[in-house]
Amino acid sequence: MSVMRFDPFREMASLQDRVNRIFADAYTRRDDDVMSRGAWVPPVDIFQTDDRALVLKVELPDLRREDISLNVENNTLTIAGQKRPDDAVKDDQYHRVERTFGAFSRSFSLPGTADTGSISADYRNGVLTVRIPQREEAKPKQIEVQVH
Repeated sequence: MSVMRFDPFREMASLQDRVNRIFADAYTRRDDDVMSRGAWVPPVDIFQTDDRALVLKVELPDLRREDISLNVENNTLTIAGQKRPDDAVKDDQYHRVERTFGAFSRSFSLPGTADTGSISADYRNGVLTVRIPQREEAKPKQIEVQVH
C-alpha cells in the first residue's frame, strides 16, 4: 500500500477550478494571470523546457501578425490583439455565430530569472509561441569538489 500525501492547497485549487467551471461562463473565466480583459480570452499553455526556458503557447486562430502585440514591462509580459470577423460575410448572412471576436489582453508575471532581453516569438498555424530564456547567471552550475 502506498502512502499518499494530503496537500490541502492543491485540493482547494482543484475544488475552486471545479466550482469555476460550474458557475463561470467559458468566455469570462479568469486564470492566474495578472489580468484577463477584453471581449474574449485566448487559451494559453505554459511549460518549461529542458534548458529551463519558459514557453507560452497561445491559441490565436484567424489573426494576422499585425493584429498581435507583445510587450514586456516591469517583468510582466502582455499579449494583446484584436480578433476580427470575416468582412466578406454580412451580418444578415449568418445563421449562427459561436466564435467570439474583439480585443483581448493577457498579462503574465515573469520570474526574476527571466532574460527579458532575449524573448522570442513565433506565430504559426494560429498558435503564438513565446520563448522566454533564463538568464545565464540563474542557470544551475556544476561545482567540482576538490579532494586534498
